[in-house]
Amino acid sequence: MTAYQYVAKDGTGKKFTGLYTEVNNIAALRKELAKIGCVLVRARRKKGSAAKRRRIKRSEVATFAYKFAGMYSAGLSIVSCLETLEEQTENQAFKDVIADIKQSIQTGSSLKNACEKYKNLFSGFFLGMIEAGEASGKLGKTLDISAAYLEKQAEIKRKVTSAFAYPVIVAIMCFVVIGFLLIFVIPIFMKLYKQAHVLLPLPTRILVGVSSMITQQWWAVIIVIVAGVITGRWLLKKPQAQVWWDSFKLNMPVFAKLNRMLVVSHFTRTFAMLASVGVPLIKALEVASMVAHNHKLTEIAEELQQEVKAGNAIAKSLKSYAIFPPIIVQLAASGEQVGQLPEMLNKGTDILDKDIDRTINALLIKLEPALTIIMGLIVGLILIGAYLPMFDYMGHLQ
Repeated sequence: MTAYQYVAKDGTGKKFTGLYTEVNNIAALRKELAKIGCVLVRARRKKGSAAKRRRIKRSEVATFAYKFAGMYSAGLSIVSCLETLEEQTENQAFKDVIADIKQSIQTGSSLKNACEKYKNLFSGFFLGMIEAGEASGKLGKTLDISAAYLEKQAEIKRKVTSAFAYPVIVAIMCFVVIGFLLIFVIPIFMKLYKQAHVLLPLPTRILVGVSSMITQQWWAVIIVIVAGVITGRWLLKKPQAQVWWDSFKLNMPVFAKLNRMLVVSHFTRTFAMLASVGVPLIKALEVASMVAHNHKLTEIAEELQQEVKAGNAIAKSLKSYAIFPPIIVQLAASGEQVGQLPEMLNKGTDILDKDIDRTINALLIKLEPALTIIMGLIVGLILIGAYLPMFDYMGHLQ
């Protein structure tokens, strides 16, 4: 199918624009518009669909959901809501997506099916909430819950990103300083030692070799780095490599605890919010496992689905897996006893998110001085390697 950007007229003669992605040619586009009582004015083929070209932030999707929920709850139709949102959206890529969704609704599609074409933009959680809202007649409520969830996830991501900004900057500065020493400083020392005919010790020879490789064979270094990046990305697309990487993240040194908490928080909050709007527990577990983006959680979710089908309690099943903190298990048990499982799980996730904040702060307290010490040691070793021949030379002169 080809994407077409078009201008058309409705029954009153008013012009409007949109994006249609499910036609092969302009004639088919004209017929589709005629079905809804519109006349095609002009159209042009787009090289790629909005789904492939867009750069849309999570915060924009959350804002979209909030506004959509507010307008829909106020009594506006879905099409009217989308028309208003299309006009208000500044991001052209997102505007095209909204226009395409609106057009799909006008031709008889459900909101869930219209949004499903953009799975990489609207997560499985968002689609599941829309489906539940349409089925229960509570679309406004589910959109509002979805927006709160998306905003919460964006907030957690911002916290993690901002918290580790300083260590990343320190690491980058470390590489810059090391690169400067190897490219500019070490060659000057080498010229001096060569003129003085000084015998170079092993550490200095290694240093000279690395410096020569960077300065004289820089093209080979770039090729190796690019090849390594491409190979790494190719390997991570392989199912076995993805399984290994997901497992490694949950067990890696220093960051394992934080990674486990983040994955469990994402999984549990998704499951709780889906269950709160009437999504069956088995379906909620399935969507939550997809949203968590971790193969280990996917395996656990599949086993939990079997436990639920067998009639076992959620809390008892969660207790079998060490990845779930005791607070989540305890609150799940309390929630099942009083018939408020989603509410109690949400409270447990709020507590877990606070633990995530504390864990991040504790890691930073350890990482910042550790990175500074490592940087000092590396720079010190390079300088020692550069000055070693000079010390030997001065000793011979004495």
